[in-house]
Amino acid sequence: MGFRLLVGKMFYNVVLLFFPLLMAFAASSDLLTMRISNKLVLVLTAGFLVVALLVELPLQQFAMHVLCAFVVLVVAFGMFAMRWIGGGDAKLAAATTLWLGFGLTLPYLVYTALLGGALTLAVLALRRIPLTPFIARFEWLNRLHDPKQGVPYGVAMAIAGLLTYSNTVIFERLVA
Repeated sequence: MGFRLLVGKMFYNVVLLFFPLLMAFAASSDLLTMRISNKLVLVLTAGFLVVALLVELPLQQFAMHVLCAFVVLVVAFGMFAMRWIGGGDAKLAAATTLWLGFGLTLPYLVYTALLGGALTLAVLALRRIPLTPFIARFEWLNRLHDPKQGVPYGVAMAIAGLLTYSNTVIFERLVA
């Protein structure tokens, strides 16, 4: 294997990990701080634009991914306005579906709902158990235990994104 081919293959492997690493960061950020940063959403969005160019995503398919993300953003902000989800969750859902497109958005949303429901039940069960002094010294666990706080739904959204990513056109083009 020539050096150029090896470097090219390594580069594509790094690009292949871009989305999963950002999803892991989104999940950990939401779990630890109950926030999903605007910068993270912007990096995820800009990363899609760069990777779409790199894998030569056809213009019509690119436009459909953008339209899908826009539709999800509008619906998610409606849910945010009704206080069903957080603003960061709405933006993360749109940025994630930008990578997935219309074909994988429904499976992504179903996974998100199922995982989010399980996560919510787990958090509610956790909140019924008193924290030990050892665990209570961790601020993020106190926040997670506080019934006045929400549920870090970004964790479910990130896992759902990871479950659907390997079926995307982008993933398929990067591993080809």
